[in-house]
Amino acid sequence: MERLRSVGGEHDNLGFDSTLDEPPVYQETDFSDADHRAVRPSVVSAFGHDTLDRVPNIDFYRNAGSVSGHRAVRPSLQELHDVFQKNGGISVPDTVNDDDEGSDGTPSDDLESAIPTDTKGGTIKFGWIRGVLVRCMLNIWGVMLFIRLSWIFGHSGWGLGIVVIVLSCVVTTITGLSMSAICTNGVVRGGGAYYMISRSLGPEFGGSIGLIFALANAVAVALYVVGFAETVVELLLDNDLIMVSVVNDIRIVGCITVVLLLAISVAGMEWEAKAQIVLLVILLVAIVNVFVGTFIPVTDQKKAEGIFNYQANIFLENFTPDFRDGETFFSVFAIFFPAATGILAGANISGDLRDPQGAIPKGTLLAILITGFTYLAVGLSVSATVVRNATGNISDIITAGMVCNGSSVAACELGYDFSSCAVEKCKFGLINNNQVMTMVSGFGPLIIAGTFSATLSSALASLVSAPKVFQALCKDNIYKILHYFAKGYGKNNEPIRGYVLTFIISVGFILVGDLNIIAPIISNFFLASYALINFSCFHASYAMSPGWRPAYKFYNMWLSLAGAVLCCVVMFVINWWAALLTYGIEILLYIYVKVKKPDVNWGSSTQAVTFVSSVSNALSLSGVEDHVKNFRPQILAMTGSARSRPALLDLAHSLTKNYGLCIACQVFEGPRSETLEEMNAGMEKNQLWLRKTERKAFYAAVACNSFREGAESLLQASGLGRMKPNTLLIGFQRNWRTAGTEAVQSYVGVLHDAFDFEYGTLILRMKQGLDVSHIVEAEEEMLKAAREQQALDKEMMPNGGKAKGLFRKSKKSSKQVLTTRVSVCDPPPQHVAKMNERLLEASSQFQKKQPKGTIDVWWLFDDGGLTLLLPYILTTRKKWKDSKLRIFVAGQPGRCEQDKQEMKLLVEKFRINCTDINVVDNINVPPSADSYKKFEDMIEPFCLHEASKDTAQAGAMRKEHPWKITDEELSTFEEKTNLQVRLNEVLQEHSKSANMIIVSMPIARKGSVSDFLYMAWLDVLTKDLPPTLLIRGNHKSVLTFYS
Repeated sequence: MERLRSVGGEHDNLGFDSTLDEPPVYQETDFSDADHRAVRPSVVSAFGHDTLDRVPNIDFYRNAGSVSGHRAVRPSLQELHDVFQKNGGISVPDTVNDDDEGSDGTPSDDLESAIPTDTKGGTIKFGWIRGVLVRCMLNIWGVMLFIRLSWIFGHSGWGLGIVVIVLSCVVTTITGLSMSAICTNGVVRGGGAYYMISRSLGPEFGGSIGLIFALANAVAVALYVVGFAETVVELLLDNDLIMVSVVNDIRIVGCITVVLLLAISVAGMEWEAKAQIVLLVILLVAIVNVFVGTFIPVTDQKKAEGIFNYQANIFLENFTPDFRDGETFFSVFAIFFPAATGILAGANISGDLRDPQGAIPKGTLLAILITGFTYLAVGLSVSATVVRNATGNISDIITAGMVCNGSSVAACELGYDFSSCAVEKCKFGLINNNQVMTMVSGFGPLIIAGTFSATLSSALASLVSAPKVFQALCKDNIYKILHYFAKGYGKNNEPIRGYVLTFIISVGFILVGDLNIIAPIISNFFLASYALINFSCFHASYAMSPGWRPAYKFYNMWLSLAGAVLCCVVMFVINWWAALLTYGIEILLYIYVKVKKPDVNWGSSTQAVTFVSSVSNALSLSGVEDHVKNFRPQILAMTGSARSRPALLDLAHSLTKNYGLCIACQVFEGPRSETLEEMNAGMEKNQLWLRKTERKAFYAAVACNSFREGAESLLQASGLGRMKPNTLLIGFQRNWRTAGTEAVQSYVGVLHDAFDFEYGTLILRMKQGLDVSHIVEAEEEMLKAAREQQALDKEMMPNGGKAKGLFRKSKKSSKQVLTTRVSVCDPPPQHVAKMNERLLEASSQFQKKQPKGTIDVWWLFDDGGLTLLLPYILTTRKKWKDSKLRIFVAGQPGRCEQDKQEMKLLVEKFRINCTDINVVDNINVPPSADSYKKFEDMIEPFCLHEASKDTAQAGAMRKEHPWKITDEELSTFEEKTNLQVRLNEVLQEHSKSANMIIVSMPIARKGSVSDFLYMAWLDVLTKDLPPTLLIRGNHKSVLTFYS
């Protein structure tokens, strides 16, 4: 793109950044004063006019906290949408300041948000050859190549020997393909296998495997060092140079070796890389030395030891297996496979690679190919040149007339008689001697040097890998107790503390560990990592998440799954009890992380699969017809903010628990332009509060001009398929007499809407009230003030000899802020404080275990059974188990016993336990004059009193005050009014001491009963009672006695 010309003149295209051809490099910079990173202010000539829109830029896609100081941000949709509506008076920042936390509250030192380092500033970054290929080859070419490979081919023959190597390579290649797909699906930070698994499957899997993988690498250092020390001590023993004893000499040599390796590692990655190159050269020379030795003419002594040049008859004889001493194919495979477990050596230092996405796939897969070919070539070479058994006695030659048969036919045909090996164990040959490679090679000491190189290189790789993986795990703060080890030092952020810990673990195992028992466990730890890498690839592919877009395409989800299964099978083949132990440790760590719930969100495939499963289950459920036996209350609770009405939310949660849908709903009243921002800001906050307080509920909010409109929207649109609410739970409007006409009409209108939409409807009334929002707001204000005070106190701290006057000025501003805040939330008067205290106590009533008592159910009208089902559900909850059901029904005078028996039979058929059934036969008695007088006083301000006026005046009054209660209405519904007043008297008489009262809710006919009269009915019915729940089902059966 170049400079563009327009009619108005020449403009620079500020939407274009020429530096974007290469990935931008950032330095950790102190952005003080005005030294902010440059960000384009607007886009002009790219589109021919000035616009707040931004052209695509990599900076907009970085995680919060990924760049120190100020981070580039694109304008929000609201900013672009509202800017002209607000007459251009909106400020759209080009950058935001990232301090200690990201926008989502996660620590900014999360690996996901790590600051990209500057390669020009002295930081060492490796390419794919030195960083991955060399490390993987050195780790895979272990002592197995020189000490055990000949033994493996001797037992299994080169036919099955090829199968052993190919099968091992298949497992590692599939894992390499899966790893390639994962690491090319986004930026890979430090942490290797842990990073890839945790970001794919989530912190539970990643945290469990990360810890045991780091431990496996730390113990592997001890294993490799002991292998080196044993070889050294054997040389000392041959030369009679033992210092103390064989065992103690191994410990001494091992500890000295670990100290030297630690010094190389701590010196920096560059020194460690140089040491790896030296070891690689030695190892390559030793391998070449083996092949050279097979072409050098052999001496008679070597022939007596079973070593010949390439012979077809030896090669053919060694094709078939000859398992001895209880060995089988699987036991031989178990011995070889640990040699292939070095493919993660490059990935483990992913944070030190220049381009992990390109280096890891290329280096790992090429290393598997080269080392696999080398193992095959060396194995086939010795199979063609060395017989299985040899005496080592130069005089064991074939005499004239001897017939060649038995197990040593090839040697016999070459003139040697090794038939005695069939009777007694010989010391030479592929099966009997582990030093075959040394004897075959052109120069024996080079093989010893190669053995040293193989052990030391593997030990060095593990010594570097363990702290790097452990540091990444600690940085994510999954195990808070381990966060101390997250700190890095120097330009390469070296985990010095992790190095020291790895050193202590390895020395401890060298001194006291039984490494023969530890070895299979370590191999299983590595295999568990491989299995999870394969499963991660399968899982991400299976989830079909749009975010799964690996650049590496040569993988297959089913192949990855097969690889995961294969790794699990190999774990049991190697050692069944070690496999069980590995699974046990992993499950325990998984449960620990799951219970602790670390506050991280990496967009794992587990989340994606959960979403896919949820959608699939919801769709499956939508095809199933509702059945009365499967009815469960799905509650739409009008709580307002999640914290505003805790008693209402707790009751809803008790009814739904983990078995039904519960939605806490809030309606933001007012113009959408004014309420939308507040609503959007509260969505995540309220859902997070529900999750942290372990309320199994969803939060939903709408912005509407009135409460009724919002509630209507929620009643119609909430839920998904069959998972939609069927019950409305709302608090009683205590202030209905002072709230105003519009508020009362809106509240009663919501009840009418619920009945229209065939919702079961619940109204909860508590004497002290439900709404604690004013207390919550005051608390939040105080917390905000405390945070500001803390921030200002931090600024006040003397720093580097700043002037004291500045310190005093900061303190003054701190006091000023606190004064402003406290003025908003001054302590309330004493009587208000006591009311708030009683309100808070009442609001937490349903969070506590309920005392022994009763839930009194006044099932006055048959509504389908909801009035009976809900209290039964409460009694099944742990908090309500000491509350027994008492059922009250209305009965006719003179037949109380018959009504009781009928109700008892019905309840028994419903299989609902209750302690008592009471028939009340005096409900139809008129209420006392005192009670009715109180009711009349209650409705007096809302009565029209038009009866005493003439017709015209009465009509005018009705037209002016259509919402008022008319004398005609009072006369029409006199009996129903008397019933509500009388019911309160009966409730006071029978249920005053109940833990909760549940009463059938009266229904007001639309257009017949005025809103204020209906509110008066509800008020007088529930007045001065324990917590009372009015219930009216939708008159569809929710109980059945059929199976």
